[in-house]
Amino acid sequence: MENRSNCTLSDKEIMNALLMDEKYLAGMYNTYLLECATPEMRRSLCGILNDTHTAAQKLFEEMNSRGWYPVTKAEEQKLSQAKQQYATMASK
Repeated sequence: MENRSNCTLSDKEIMNALLMDEKYLAGMYNTYLLECATPEMRRSLCGILNDTHTAAQKLFEEMNSRGWYPVTKAEEQKLSQAKQQYATMASK
């Protein structure tokens, strides 16, 4: 039998894996939600999707607070450009 005691993951690796799982699940639940045939199923999946988003947000915030998922604030000029591009695309 193989000894697995040498195979350890850091907290950062575990949290990153959990966040990736939550992102994957959110994508899958969103797809299923778009294909719901009944209002009851839609409501159930909306709740599950919301719970998944909440869990992902908490993981992100914890990782960010530890410096494991740094985020650079966007420059105002780049935000304005993105808003303008979106407005242009949405008006077509």
